[in-house]
Amino acid sequence: MTKRRQVATVIATAELRAIPVRGMRDVFAGDSVADLVVDALALGGLRLHEGDILVLKHKIVSKAQDRRVALDSVKPSAAARQFAALNGVDARVIELALREAKRVVRKKHVLITETQHGLVCANSGVDVSNVDGGKTAVLLPVDPDRSAAQINRRLKKRTGLHIPVIIADSFGRAWREGLCEVAIGVAGMKAIHDYRGNADAYGYKMHATEEAVADELACVAGLVCGKNSRIPACIIRGYPYQRGGGDARLLVRPAEKDLFR
Repeated sequence: MTKRRQVATVIATAELRAIPVRGMRDVFAGDSVADLVVDALALGGLRLHEGDILVLKHKIVSKAQDRRVALDSVKPSAAARQFAALNGVDARVIELALREAKRVVRKKHVLITETQHGLVCANSGVDVSNVDGGKTAVLLPVDPDRSAAQINRRLKKRTGLHIPVIIADSFGRAWREGLCEVAIGVAGMKAIHDYRGNADAYGYKMHATEEAVADELACVAGLVCGKNSRIPACIIRGYPYQRGGGDARLLVRPAEKDLFR
């Protein structure tokens, strides 16, 4: 069995643990997310281990970067007010979404945009839930990959360990109801596992299989963190990730390959 085939087999049979990081205090501008995670784990009698992966909800990263906007300070444009009136939503949130958008993908019932990061999502990722009761909106981090890399480096300094970092957000999906977590920032591991060139269990050579492992790990963490549990971080233990620079941008399908654009 080749080394490449062995890697594919190990990944397929790995047993995972998802460990919630409890007891984290509210995050404020200028905070070190890495330090907050390590300190919260220590208070709970836990610590990071070699091979662990840290998954963070993007909101705590955004808060640490002061990506909050007081809604009372937002003056909606005519376009934002019109869309809000037709669809029963907050015109201030729509205004922020339009400002954060690189392009508007759909403007019927729900505002779907492409962000500056290349992410296609509702309202450019602008969110008011789990912040302060609706007074403030939180924007996505300016550069989630860079943010993940900074947290990865800080964890290395605090623990001496190489801990890959995934920053996750909840997205809707075409043709499917409900939300799923997706990786919007990745550092320290490859975001995609490429099986192309490997033989499957029946000897067939795979030609197109690329697994979005960062998204899948984000979903595992999402089940543990929940939506209203005040658990913004999760440790994934047991997944034999492939080291790499990360780059969640690789998960965004290029325009020339996008059949729905």
